[in-house]
Amino acid sequence: MIGWPISHSLSPRLHGFWLKQFNIDGVYLPIPIRPNDFEAKIKSLSQNGFAGFNVTVPHKETAYKFVDTLTETAREIGAVNTIVCHEGGCLAGDNTDAFGFISNIKTTVPSWKPDLSSALVLGAGGAARAVVSALRAEGVDEIRICNRTRERAEELEAHFGNLNVVDWDTRNDACEGVGLLVNTTTLGMVGKPPLEINIDQLCDDAVVNDIVYAPLETDLLKSAKILGYQPVDGIGMLLHQARPGFEAWFGQRPEVTDELCAHVLAGLGHS
Repeated sequence: MIGWPISHSLSPRLHGFWLKQFNIDGVYLPIPIRPNDFEAKIKSLSQNGFAGFNVTVPHKETAYKFVDTLTETAREIGAVNTIVCHEGGCLAGDNTDAFGFISNIKTTVPSWKPDLSSALVLGAGGAARAVVSALRAEGVDEIRICNRTRERAEELEAHFGNLNVVDWDTRNDACEGVGLLVNTTTLGMVGKPPLEINIDQLCDDAVVNDIVYAPLETDLLKSAKILGYQPVDGIGMLLHQARPGFEAWFGQRPEVTDELCAHVLAGLGHS
């Protein structure tokens, strides 16, 4: 996995579990790469026997511009989180975040009905693009985008079309009548500033998803639980988005199981 920072990632623990399960002789390494070093580093790594990489913040949109080929999903999202290395150094870019996000929502809240729900997405980076793509594919009619920098939110609207961009200062009011709230920002993550938002105007049966998983229960999810909403933490998205990448690299399709979840959560100090 490549990103900056990278020390918080549970992906090495996750993929290590599957490598052992399938008796594959390999290792999944966290590799910190500063933004200015991305191009030089990725070229070096691709020539040293790697089957591929996961890409995390802040490199997902940079990777999209740099890889040699793109899947249709990656093109739709405009960001890459999974790279497969082919012979001759060719890098193929994919995005499995949308798959991971929607799989997590459907598994955790089977009763959620996308065609009856509006959504508010906080953030406008690569993860937000994946969430928007997934929601559109599921038939969510109204999607509101709220980012600290409005210009970035407007870039998403220009890319996807038919999105409702709202100012960050109006995020509390933007919650009104929303059936699904998704935080894709790093606010609320360990070591980051808190996410300050009042969510009491959401629909009574709203789903609140924070893709942050460190901590597992963010202040946003604590508030959701207190208000009677359906909280969805970020660990499921991490687990599900990893499945297609692992299969592309090693030819084995892993599953998300209770045993896997317990193993990964132990890395956060949960048992």
